[in-house]
Amino acid sequence: MTTQTIPFVPSQSDWTDQQPHRLDPAIPTALISDSLLLRSGLQHILRDTPFAIAEATSVTGPRRLYYCALNTALVIIEATQNTGRALEVVRQVRERSPETRIVALADQFDLSFVRTAHEAGVNGFCLNVSGHDVLIKSLELVMLGETLVPWAILRSITVGAASDQDQPFQDNLTSESNRSELEACKLSVREREILGCLTKGEPNKLIARKLAITEATIKVHVKAILRKIGASNRTQAAMWASQRLPRRGVPTPNV
Repeated sequence: MTTQTIPFVPSQSDWTDQQPHRLDPAIPTALISDSLLLRSGLQHILRDTPFAIAEATSVTGPRRLYYCALNTALVIIEATQNTGRALEVVRQVRERSPETRIVALADQFDLSFVRTAHEAGVNGFCLNVSGHDVLIKSLELVMLGETLVPWAILRSITVGAASDQDQPFQDNLTSESNRSELEACKLSVREREILGCLTKGEPNKLIARKLAITEATIKVHVKAILRKIGASNRTQAAMWASQRLPRRGVPTPNV
């Protein structure tokens, strides 16, 4: 599986030295995954590499808020399931330890998640189907300050950008279609606003604070949104909304 590297300015962290292609011999690493099998497999793969496993836990486990010690250099987090919780953990890691490098691991990535996760603080995206050597080299590049995304995602970004420039008339037709689809779902103004927050990967607590309503009310709205648009989870709802909601957002209701 080919991985494309997007060169960013390397961060000046404790895990790079004066020689740009060397890593510290021991890199404290945390594995965050709901799959015990995946955690065990990663521990086996990273054995005899510079990545020393300091913690291995679940995204939804009781220790998810405490796994990232201040000296943790790398966090590998599974993003195949519970993507909303994974994004929440990413933000917590980034807030607690800004220098920690974060890699998301999944069977596949959609463009919407990559954008949201990168904004939240993910430095690299690796596919589960990658070979052992590819994964280890990818982790090394991330620790050297690079940002990695799978080639398929990079290609979709470039193709999408070209389409936006070359097909303005088609975009207008698509916009009209999206508005019609939104109206057909009969979403309230408040539900559209919350849906917009979901596209940014915002948790219920943050949405409730932003809109000055309770988390319980947010949960009720989210359930109604999922039912109306036919989505099974928040990630699907966010993907659906990112293609249909106006880019400038929607008006805030006075409720």
